[in-house]
Amino acid sequence: MALITLKLKPLLTLSDEAFEQLCHHNPETRLERTATGELIAMAPTGSESGYFNASLIAQLWLWNQQTQLGVVFDSAAGFTLPNGAIRSPDVSWIRQDRWDTLTPKQKRKFAPVCPDFVLELLSPTDELTDI
Repeated sequence: MALITLKLKPLLTLSDEAFEQLCHHNPETRLERTATGELIAMAPTGSESGYFNASLIAQLWLWNQQTQLGVVFDSAAGFTLPNGAIRSPDVSWIRQDRWDTLTPKQKRKFAPVCPDFVLELLSPTDELTDI
């Protein structure tokens, strides 16, 4: 996956709201924000990576359907982490009791919560140090 990191500071700082609008207006690009305010843009994955990712999410979803312990998210879901980063893991899961503490407004945006479990698929073009 092609990865581009843009250093915005000190020229520009993206608020949570501005970052959300930027993502909304660029749905073809997966965007994340680091804790230091850098913007990370990722191109869509290749078909093979999409296939493997679908398999991973299906397995986690099936396990969660059987156990009813939490909520499963795909790679489109972004989470606001305590350090200010907004990240979108390939597959993530949050315990139900933690998810239920969030307000409906928080759930509609980049939820301010660290997932309890994440999977990140290493694509052939990814560098382990970047992941």
